[in-house]
Amino acid sequence: MPTQNEMTIDERRKYVKLMEPRYRKAKRKERSQLLSEMEQVSKLHRKHLIRLLNGESLDRKKRRTPRSRTYGLEVEGVVLRVWESLDYICAERLTPSLVQMAQHLARFGSVVLTAEVESQLATISCATVQRLLRKNRARKGRLPRKGPHRANQVTKGVPMGRIPWNTPDPGHFETDLVHHGGESASGEYGDTLQLIDVATGWSERVMLLGRGQLAMERAFTQVLERLPFAVKELHPDNGTEFFNAHLVRFWKERVSGVTLSGSRPYQKNDNRNVEQKNDTLVRHYFGELRLDTAEQIAAGNALYERMWLYYNLFQPVMHRARKNRRG
Repeated sequence: MPTQNEMTIDERRKYVKLMEPRYRKAKRKERSQLLSEMEQVSKLHRKHLIRLLNGESLDRKKRRTPRSRTYGLEVEGVVLRVWESLDYICAERLTPSLVQMAQHLARFGSVVLTAEVESQLATISCATVQRLLRKNRARKGRLPRKGPHRANQVTKGVPMGRIPWNTPDPGHFETDLVHHGGESASGEYGDTLQLIDVATGWSERVMLLGRGQLAMERAFTQVLERLPFAVKELHPDNGTEFFNAHLVRFWKERVSGVTLSGSRPYQKNDNRNVEQKNDTLVRHYFGELRLDTAEQIAAGNALYERMWLYYNLFQPVMHRARKNRRG
């Protein structure tokens, strides 16, 4: 196995290929000098270089006969048992620990360790261990993973896309949650529920502690009680804080005629209006601070009450009138 400063076999062949045109054009004396140079750089024997340069092709030929197996089933069994006992770590971490861990397992009768197997474990390379693990990784039983059949059932049948920019009627809201967890997402912390009406630019914000069912329902109830017009469509992202059985039932029982729609996966621009206001109307005021006490949530809602009056009743709103496509 080449060291860090030595060429690999492929690198040597590539180097010889680059030198071949010069070797073909050179005269006898210059060829001798080029061979000395190639011998020094590639560490290949002079006669071997001459055979390569005079051969039909410099491409490596595929092995015709398979290489005989160096490490038998006994070694493979011990490697796999050690791999299992170390929680299926990678080959780079596993290889240096093989002998020590195999000796430890042999003392408890988990593996049979002969002198021959132990000597082979001491000389086995990391690349060989990688091949053994790759071959057996597919056979190893895995924990059940979520698949399409276990996806969020609530989102099935919910149309995905974006609310058109030229929607004429008020009541079509883009919705999002802004987290106030600071540098850590552990524990319970504050969130801002924000709704932006696409047609009018009307904005609603409520700060809540946590994202549980009761907190989300109280926040939506507060928004519904002070809205000057009815909610016709709610368009959040695909988070489970919005699409869950409790909130879907809340909207069906509390408000009739509300359409739920969702954003397409990885298409942040589907919620373009509320994403913009998350920055200008939430992050500009609270930054990246962690808010996790009832007093902080109450102070945040007191600020939002003033912002509700200022931004909805006194601030002018820009709205796109038309689109012109060029090209």
